[in-house]
Amino acid sequence: MTDNYGEDNLLSKSENYFHKHILRHWKDCILTLQSCKPVIITRADKLQIINKCTNALSVMICTDPSLFGWPMMMYGSLQSPGGTILWNGINTGAKIQSNESDWWFEDISYLCVDLFERLVLTMEAKGVRKENIARAIMYYCKKYLPGLDRWQGVVVQGGASRAVASFSMTPANVDQSALLKRVVKLLPEKKSKSFCRFLLGLLRVALILGVNDTCQDYLERRIGAQLELASLDSLLIPSYSDSDTLYNSDCVERMIGHFVSSEPSVGSVLSPSSYDLGASPSFERLKRVAKLVDNYLAEVASDVNLKPGKIRSLAEALPESSRSLHDGLYRSLDIYFKEHSWLSDKDREQLCSIIDFRKLSIDACAHASQNERLPLRVLLQVLFFEQIQLKTALASCLNVFDAENAPAPPHSANPHETGGEIVQRDRWVTVVRENQGLKIDMENMRSRVGELEQEFVQIKEEMKKVSKSHSYISSSPRFIVKGLGCKLLPRSSNVDILESSSPTPRASVERSRPSTCHHRHGKSFSLV
Repeated sequence: MTDNYGEDNLLSKSENYFHKHILRHWKDCILTLQSCKPVIITRADKLQIINKCTNALSVMICTDPSLFGWPMMMYGSLQSPGGTILWNGINTGAKIQSNESDWWFEDISYLCVDLFERLVLTMEAKGVRKENIARAIMYYCKKYLPGLDRWQGVVVQGGASRAVASFSMTPANVDQSALLKRVVKLLPEKKSKSFCRFLLGLLRVALILGVNDTCQDYLERRIGAQLELASLDSLLIPSYSDSDTLYNSDCVERMIGHFVSSEPSVGSVLSPSSYDLGASPSFERLKRVAKLVDNYLAEVASDVNLKPGKIRSLAEALPESSRSLHDGLYRSLDIYFKEHSWLSDKDREQLCSIIDFRKLSIDACAHASQNERLPLRVLLQVLFFEQIQLKTALASCLNVFDAENAPAPPHSANPHETGGEIVQRDRWVTVVRENQGLKIDMENMRSRVGELEQEFVQIKEEMKKVSKSHSYISSSPRFIVKGLGCKLLPRSSNVDILESSSPTPRASVERSRPSTCHHRHGKSFSLV
């Protein structure tokens, strides 16, 4: 078969055919690699078939797709070098609207894990962009790790799933645990929100499959190094073990520890005044992670099986300088106390010790001072610090008022005052000014109420006078007769008996009675 037995023998013909017809076409290289089953992969390696195919594919990936060999397979349709779709070899003129950097993702996803790993390593050596390599790995994992696209939201640009129609290819039989272990080593150094979400999705799969601790620890370190890019829903990893808690908070605590230790400037516990907020990216990262942790604590606080020690350890995992305000911690503890009403006052006081009540905002102070779930000693601390803040704000307000009235000297900012303290002071100053305005309004309202009370007293006295005159009029006989509908006649002093122009029997009887009475009185008088 070699040239030792004759010129242009079978081996040389096979090599010429392989170089001229296989390595120059994308489709044939993919089919050649897929035909290298695990049984013959050692023999194919010895003949340098795999290395030659992976090198050829890497060169094609780095090159403009329209320059190497056509017609070629892209997105399940034949495409010409100009980018138009071919139908039975006829140019249809239709353009494929997609990103050219990801046209090869679907084709290489049909390779087995070993060949995919070797292709990725070859692409790195050939200088393929790390972004494209990372996206290709994400696409491959999405295909063979069910549920990963739902957790980490992989969206491959270029449209829907791409089917390879021109050459029959079946998905590889992939061991998920082996794939996860291999992929973790292939992941390039990259930091982005989508990549961090992808790493968190891989961590969930690792916890479900129960892979070794080395793989989990590596993923946790990679996530911790870019924890400020994580989202809250990605951090809410369910507890897949026999733990009583709903979420795996131990894993999150370890990632926070990796974040703190990833950069010395983040891990050092310094005062906020030592940071230049405008020129310190480390402090900005620290603030974003602190906000993320506070939101995470608020979500997991409703778990009735979560221990107080775990809440405390998560809150204290970050340095004290990471939070300019402790409103997030207060909100988390308020939710935790609401769902754990059986906690003793001692446990509540120990948890409340992680809050610096001097760093509570106005709204949080107002809520905490009326919160019945807080221990009495904590309430006294809140009220004490609230009074101190009010006094400080009042003094600042008076100083500002004096400065506004006085000639303005050149102002020099306090270098030891952070942005959070300035904002907090300004808010308290605004509250004091509003309180002064409310006091003035209350004084005006009080004076108006006094005037209304005096007017009411005067109206009441007038009403009494009117009622007295009314009672006098109603008690007179003339008013009673008039009220009965009778007609009053003028009274004469010389006439004792009223005479009617048309007397009635009743009137005659009434006239006879007085005479009888006078007669009786005359008799009695004569007897005496």
